[in-house]
Amino acid sequence: MASMLDKSCKEFIEVLATKAPVPGGGGAAAMGGAIGMALSNMVGNLTLGKKKYADVEPEVKDLIEKGGKVIAELKSLVDKDAEVFEPLSKAYGLPKSTPEEIKFKEETMEKCSKTACSVPMDIMRKAYEGIKIHERMGQIGTMLAISDVGCGVAFMKAALISGKLNVVINLNTIKDQNFVKSAREEMDRLVSDGCKIADETLNLVISKLTK
Repeated sequence: MASMLDKSCKEFIEVLATKAPVPGGGGAAAMGGAIGMALSNMVGNLTLGKKKYADVEPEVKDLIEKGGKVIAELKSLVDKDAEVFEPLSKAYGLPKSTPEEIKFKEETMEKCSKTACSVPMDIMRKAYEGIKIHERMGQIGTMLAISDVGCGVAFMKAALISGKLNVVINLNTIKDQNFVKSAREEMDRLVSDGCKIADETLNLVISKLTK
């Protein structure tokens, strides 16, 4: 499978708008999260070298390094989302005419649905991590580009919520209730805490802009 990242932005959006199975919401969430994280890193790089922010420069460099890792991981998840969806889409089309076929299809669906949950869950984890980085960048980053922290954290919040939606749709087909319970608990915690921090960061940015 060709990498989604090899497509131009124009091509990615055009394919996304068609009935092609991939990219879908998961890939779009990962891409949006990577864009959001890049905005935080941009603010960090604009902060470096400024005398006014010399005291926080080491911490800003650390935030940029962490942000770079989040970007790389989210970019990889664009392709991984497509990779895990393909077996699931094929599983839906398996025959179910005999008891043996029904059993095989159910087992295959269960396995593929669990695997399909893994990528949007990782997107959620990375989005949460990115939101935490934005939180600090909003506190210490240059005022010249502070609005971009707000833009970035909005992208990260969207990636977090979008990741949840892609987890939920796969959980609906999983019969293993222990797996479902564990996934829901982590998912709900990430969304609750992540959205709270994202909203607080956005409000901080707005307050700085409207002084």
